[in-house]
Amino acid sequence: MRGKKALKNVATSLFLEVVKIVCGFIAPIMIINRFGSSVNGLISSITQFLTYITLLESGIGPVLKAALYKPIAQKDNKEIANILKAGERFFRTIALIFIIYICILCVVYPLIINTEFDAWFSISLILIIAIATFAEYFFGITYKIFIQADQKKYVVSNIEIITTVVNTIFIVVLIKLGGSVQVVKLFSAIAFLLRPLLQNMYFRKKYNINLKEASKDYNLKNKWDGLSQHIAAVVHNNTDIAVLTILSTMTEVSVYSVYLLVVNGIKRFVEALNSGIDATFGDMIVREENENLNKKFSMYETLYLTIITIIFTCTLILIVPFVTVYTKNITDADYIRPLFGFLIVSAEFIHAIRFPYNSLVLAAGHFKQTRRGAWIEAISNLGLSIILVIKFGIVGVAIGTLVAMLIRTIEFLIYSSRIILKRNLFISIKKMIYIVIQVILMLIINKWISSHFISVSSYFIWAEYAAIIFILTSMVVVLINYIIYKNDFKQMKEVLKNIKTKQKG
Repeated sequence: MRGKKALKNVATSLFLEVVKIVCGFIAPIMIINRFGSSVNGLISSITQFLTYITLLESGIGPVLKAALYKPIAQKDNKEIANILKAGERFFRTIALIFIIYICILCVVYPLIINTEFDAWFSISLILIIAIATFAEYFFGITYKIFIQADQKKYVVSNIEIITTVVNTIFIVVLIKLGGSVQVVKLFSAIAFLLRPLLQNMYFRKKYNINLKEASKDYNLKNKWDGLSQHIAAVVHNNTDIAVLTILSTMTEVSVYSVYLLVVNGIKRFVEALNSGIDATFGDMIVREENENLNKKFSMYETLYLTIITIIFTCTLILIVPFVTVYTKNITDADYIRPLFGFLIVSAEFIHAIRFPYNSLVLAAGHFKQTRRGAWIEAISNLGLSIILVIKFGIVGVAIGTLVAMLIRTIEFLIYSSRIILKRNLFISIKKMIYIVIQVILMLIINKWISSHFISVSSYFIWAEYAAIIFILTSMVVVLINYIIYKNDFKQMKEVLKNIKTKQKG
């Protein structure tokens, strides 16, 4: 049953990310073509500044989910209600703090940015973009976390698919009709208001859990340790644009955001591969299935690292040719930045490697034990980005991100191997070495291909080039990994057989 749910979660999440990637490329290019690179940069900057409030959510969300695994397994509805009520109180406090944060941002933000837009233009966008975020914290995020903890992330994914498509339709239609950027973003916010409402409705219809019966004195453990544990994720996603906003220009923010479209699309797709896995591991941990956990994790680790090596190797090679085609009609900024593209993709590759190990930490609820690394990552990312952006510009912030990602990923590898899995660290180190060898091999192969055959000037030619790179990369990586990890591949086949057999039964 766990395997079937995990497979359903991953499949639905992957489809969601395909939808997000497609929709994610449609909206920005239309905004750039209609309103210019500076407006696109301003929207990206405001969105990232508003995302800082999720530092508070990051402290409680994974803690809430980890606390729910045991009562869900035991079908203890009273304990579930206590946990959810505590989470709901916390998130409503965040919603009120968010209102104060928006007021401060409306005053401070126009003063710190280097832009040609007047204060009221920026303030109007801040207020409009903030609507959906406020609604999520006040109405629906508690129920979203519970549904995920119950290994039904596919429900949340289906709701996100609906709202993402509706949002994109609103943007396309309104831009075609000549709407202002404020009107476009307002209807976008309205589309995302559907998300918490639908999550709330699903919870009330499917679960017989009454939060009114919950204890008002229930104390949720580890919530402040969880804050430290997850600050790194928010800093990782927001430091670069914040630094560029203050120390550079909106045009540079727009350049960064275009590359981020590709990188975030790939990152979300990779996160979908890890979707719901923490709930599966959490169920194993609370049931103390240690041998099964090690066996299943090793199989999943091999499959996951094989897939992301293929994905990110292709991205390293293809990102600049894609951006070249994507921005070929834009003349108000230079979007062709090969070194920046290589560095930012490498940083995300290193970040993606940590996901399975991070899932183990979240599933085990080891927030306090790993909080120091979160602070080290946050400080190193911010400090290096500020220092390097002055001399190296956009490349400097990418270097800061890459170094910070490397530090934190190494910590997760060490901690999960020694403390949770209790296995030899060299097992993980060997896998990292093999990844580096495979990437270098494909970069050498691509050097020969690109210099002899490929001149990318259209989406069609890029697609042909991408197909060649993807096929070759897949062949190289899968062949090498199959030889090295033959037992894990055999186990994958057995798991798929068992799932098919149960479905027929």
